[in-house]
Amino acid sequence: MIVKRVLDVIIATLGVLIVFPLLIVMMCLIFFQDFKSPLYLSRRVGLDGEQFWMFKLRSMVLGGDKSGVFSTSDNDLRITGLGRFLRRAKLDELPQLMNVFLGQMSFVGPRANVVSEVNEYTVAERKLLSVKPGITDFASIVYSDEGALLAGSKNPDKDYKQLIWPGKSKLGLFYVENHSTLMDFQLILITLISLSSRQMALKLLAKKLKTISADPELVSLIEDRIEPVRNNLSGRVN
Repeated sequence: MIVKRVLDVIIATLGVLIVFPLLIVMMCLIFFQDFKSPLYLSRRVGLDGEQFWMFKLRSMVLGGDKSGVFSTSDNDLRITGLGRFLRRAKLDELPQLMNVFLGQMSFVGPRANVVSEVNEYTVAERKLLSVKPGITDFASIVYSDEGALLAGSKNPDKDYKQLIWPGKSKLGLFYVENHSTLMDFQLILITLISLSSRQMALKLLAKKLKTISADPELVSLIEDRIEPVRNNLSGRVN
């Protein structure tokens, strides 16, 4: 844990220095859309159930989170034009480097969920709170197209829980039970690869799980996401 924390601080510090100019540009562009705060603070649940404010670049119209709908699809009207670009490029996640620096998050770990979702965790899923939440992990890469999967959904929260949540939980629990410094480095590298080639990243993840004799069900879960025959949910879900 000490090694992981030291690496988090070093990488977060270097990351902030590298992306700071880009972050300033993005914040200015967001601000000049509506002259409102470019940052979005979301209350999340972290290690041992401790709550914290997770930082993100605002990708929605001001007050878009007040609707009570937490899942978002690519055609969600709450997302701004610039916000869609930020989400596709994962640039809205950059401010979380500060959460890592503050010790509330790690670079790699299960994604931090909102309180209402954590309250629905099963006994097994409560184990996800035994490690710090991360900016990326297996599930973040496998379901990086979450918005596309929910496109056309009439009830994105319901469909998220049916189509995405089960797989995310399984992948998150696998990380909790098998994480190591080497795995963290590999996941960071594969995350970077996914920014240019999601298909290659998924193949690398599947290969990684096979080399450590992971449950075949998990391997299939990832392989099924490689070049899927994609139909959006329009007209298929309620």
